[in-house]
Parts: sequence; structure tokens; C-alpha cells
Amino acid sequence: MTRAEFQKLAPSIPRLPGVYHFISKEGEILYVGKAKSLRNRLSSYFSQSAKTPFKVRSLRRHAEKIEFTIVDTEQDALLLENTMIKRFQPRYNVMLKDGKTYVYIQITNERFPRVIFTRRVVKDGSSYYGPYTSKHRANMLLDLIKNIFLLRTCTYNLSEDNIRKGKFKLCLEYHIKNCKGPCVGYEKEEEYLEKIRQVKNILSGKFGLVKDFVKQRMQEAADALEYEEAAQWKERLTLFKDYQSKSTVVSTQVGDVDVFSLEIDEDIAFVNYLMVKDGAIINSYTAEIEMNLNREPEEILAFAIREIRDKYQSLNREIVLPFRVPLIGEDLKVTIPKRGDKHKLLELSLKNVRYFHLQLKKQRASKSEKKNSTKRILETLRSDLSMEVLPIHMECFDNSNIQGAHPVASCVVFKMAKPSKKDYRHFHIKTVVGPNDFASMEEIVYRRYHRLIKEGKALPQLIVIDGGKGQLSSAMKSLRKLGIEKKVVVIGIAKRLEEIFFPGDSIPLYIDKKSESLKLLQHIRNEAHRFAISFHRDVRSKVFLQTQLTDIPGIGKKISEKLLTKWGSVQRIKGLNIGEMSEVVGQACATKVYRYFHPSEEEE
Repeated sequence: MTRAEFQKLAPSIPRLPGVYHFISKEGEILYVGKAKSLRNRLSSYFSQSAKTPFKVRSLRRHAEKIEFTIVDTEQDALLLENTMIKRFQPRYNVMLKDGKTYVYIQITNERFPRVIFTRRVVKDGSSYYGPYTSKHRANMLLDLIKNIFLLRTCTYNLSEDNIRKGKFKLCLEYHIKNCKGPCVGYEKEEEYLEKIRQVKNILSGKFGLVKDFVKQRMQEAADALEYEEAAQWKERLTLFKDYQSKSTVVSTQVGDVDVFSLEIDEDIAFVNYLMVKDGAIINSYTAEIEMNLNREPEEILAFAIREIRDKYQSLNREIVLPFRVPLIGEDLKVTIPKRGDKHKLLELSLKNVRYFHLQLKKQRASKSEKKNSTKRILETLRSDLSMEVLPIHMECFDNSNIQGAHPVASCVVFKMAKPSKKDYRHFHIKTVVGPNDFASMEEIVYRRYHRLIKEGKALPQLIVIDGGKGQLSSAMKSLRKLGIEKKVVVIGIAKRLEEIFFPGDSIPLYIDKKSESLKLLQHIRNEAHRFAISFHRDVRSKVFLQTQLTDIPGIGKKISEKLLTKWGSVQRIKGLNIGEMSEVVGQACATKVYRYFHPSEEEE
């Protein structure tokens, strides 16, 4: 939408609070915003200022029309904007960059609920707690719950009818005292659900209620003279106190609060969140936010608070912030502390967000350094081999056989100096009889590039042949047949002295043994050798299996596998009697195998 087109529309836009959205030619909602005065706000997008941000110019260019909704108050505008952003996910709005799948703890929706890990939140009636950015912390919680409350882990349908009919038996978990046996009616549903209520208290950070529950059970057991059970409850109380001490306790006077802090770096903002219950930090999370048109710190933090509180299902009614934000419409107490425990919490949150930002910078710098390092190595290799282009795509070939038996070959592919394993290929030699490495190399190189040409795929910039002048000459025959010998650079690398041979040149090239480019060539050569050897080993194993056991009349692959899985080798199978083998493969098959290996013995 141009400035002229907007000026025609402007008189019809009211100076009232509302929500507006820019819409593309295809009908996609590009951006949703709120305003005290719709006309004033929209006019700001079409000013002639030279400082207009690039993303605003891009939004204007892609927008075909503007629609708006008038509301009564600014508060209504905020709520409507939030609803529309969540529903349409417009690409120009501020967005949480969160592609990770975090761990949740699920209390299942069944008669005797289980407490389990999950990474998916499904609307199935279960209760979900989290997300936990640290799996270690979630593990600590689950271990604590398991040790204190002895809940079931089985997946049986423990309906009243099934338990009454005695469909289930006590499992090992009961016998090692990890479960109270609800599957056979040893634990009543009311008792079990009371434990689940306490689990929910732990997961909600209400540690005081759980401590009181455990102390009460310990006292009841002691009053009933059940001292062993009382001692067990005392041990559980100690466990609980140990876990609680590992939470960062700020002050019991702080109560239940949410703490947020903000750090901005160019087009990315970082928001740290601390969830505090009874003065203890029970969860921490740092969000990375991609800033688009909203660049004001207050707007960004207000957006993040709504999203993160919703993500963590926080019910805390007080939030601690570094500055005031437009949180209209939420019945929240906003605290901007200057001193005291809440100020310490805010400083801790700021420390977390700055550390996260710093670590991200280091990671990106490391990735950039690796990228530059890769480019440097390829540049060095290009220079050493006098190539015109960077060898971004390299392929290496190697043969493998034992005195001509079961000949195979491999082709490994490196892209940007790294193995591209999905592109690796192995070959059965089809046209060569006997131990002829030169003819085998000629065959596989022809087959590889005949297929690439036929499928219209890109050729590599560099082909490496594992071997000396003989293998290199054989490879060149195939490339000449295909007419591509001038389109690629081909070298041979001899193992003994790491000599590099070029086609038609009898004098080898020696690259400095410490050179990164030689190390790259050695890496691709060794990878081709490894891949060929492992394939040859697999082929030999299959042939050995077929000739030794599947040659027996009436014995197929499955029976052979059963025997080898049980005894490991044909040699051991030969020493077995019919009775021993019949336990695994039955009397008839055992008899066939035994008679095959002992043809001279008379039938008993």
C-alpha cells in the first residue's frame, strides 16, 4: 500500500481506540496492532521520514489493505490484539523464537493416575506441569515423588470391575516396595488420590502443605505404635527437605511472584522469567524474541509476560519488573523494587538473561569461526591442487576384496569438508572376475557418474581415488567414456608416502604433512576405506551364513538366524546334539542340521 493510497483511506479511519491489521493480496494477515487512536497510529506507518525502519517499508510494500475494529477502551484493544496474534500468528508481529520441545510432568487422567514425563501436551483431561527447561530438575522431581508417595508405574486399566475380578497380579514393583498394590485392591482409591493431591502441591511449589502432610502421616504411624512405618515417613521427610534445600530460597517473606527482566540486542530481545513459590525459585526460563515492528522495550516485555505466564500457567498475582509496562486488563500487582529481597530477585533474573545472551553470542561466534575455518581449509586445498573452484563437493572411491572373493567398492561424499553420509554409496562389482582392482575401479566410477548424469544431478568438483597411478588411470578411462574428464578434477592418493597423483603426470605432489588440506584428503580416503571394509564384512557374513546353514535342505534364513543367535557360530552348532538344538528350532529342524554335519553316523 502506497502513501497516496493510505491518504485516500485516512479520512474514514476514526480517532478511537481499536485494533488494526495489515492484509496482503492473498488475504494473509501480516501484522496486528492496537492503538488509542487508530488514525494517528496508522498514519505513523506512512510518514515520509527517512528514518522509517526497513521492516515498516517492507510491511507497506506487501500490504494490500488495512482493516480495523473499534473497541470501547484501550484495555479491550489489548485483549483483542492478544487474541488475534495468538490465532493468526502474523509474521511481522513480535514472536517467541522457541523451536525446542521441553519436558512436562503429566498426571494422567485415569482412576489411579500415574505421574510421568511427556514432551507433548494433549487435551485429554490430564494435568500438565512445566515446561521444565532442565530435564535434570524434572528427574529430581520425579525421583522425589516416586520415593515419597510410592505411586504405580504400570499401564493397566485399574477399573473397579477389573480389580474386583482379580485380573491383575502383583508385580516386582510391589515386592520391592515401590508400589502399594492398587491393582489388587491393597491400596484404596481415596488414599491414592490424597497422595496425588500432594504431588500436585509439590509440582505447584506448595512445599509447606506437603511437609505438613508427611509430618502428619509420620505422627499417625507413631501414635499407632507402627514405628517402622513412622521411620519410613521420617526418611521421606528428610528426602523432601533435601530437595527443598536445592531450590534457591530467597525469603519466605517474598511469597508467590513472577520475575521478568529484559535484554535487547539489535533485532533480538531476551526475556528471563523466574517463577517463585513460597520464596523459592521453582522454575527459570529465558525466551529469545524476534523483534519485528514492535521495538519499544515496554511493548516487548508486555508481550513476553503474557506469553510466558500462559506457557507456564502461572497464577501468581504479583510480578516483579525492571520498569513499568502497559499490562492493562490483568488483575496483577506490579512491583518495581529498588532494594530488598525482590530487588535481589530482579538482579538474579538480569544476571541470567545477560549470561544467556553472552552464551548465545559465543555460540554464534564459534559457528562463524568454524564456517571460516572450513572455508580456509577448502581454499588451501584448492591452492595446493591448483583448482579453479573451491572443492565444496568431493567424492572418494575405494575397493575391497580378499583374493578376488566377494569384491565390493564404496563411494563416500564430503560437502563443505564434512561427511554427507546420506549420499554414501556402496557397490557390488558385477563385470570383473578375480582380484583386479584396476578394472573394478573403472566399473564403479563409470556406474556412479553415468547415473548422476542420467538423473541430472550435480557432479563433484573433486574426485579422489584411493590408490596410485594404476587406479587413477582406470578411473580416467570411465570419465573419458562419459565425456566429463574436463569437468572435474581427479587425483589419486597413494597410502605409503601420501603421494598425490594427477592424470598423465608421473611425478607425484607432496603436500606438507601438517597441512590441513592433506588431513582433509586423508580423512575422506580413510572414510572411503572404512565404508568399503564394513560393507565387505557384511557381504562375507551373509555369504558365510548362506553357504554353511541355508544350504542344508529344509533350513531357511530364520532357522539359521535362531541357531546363530543362540550359539554364535557354525563351529559350535556342529558340536551340538539333536536335543540341544530342538529346544530352539524344534525336533524336525534339529534333526536335519545334525544329520547334515554328521552324515556318517547311524540314526539312533
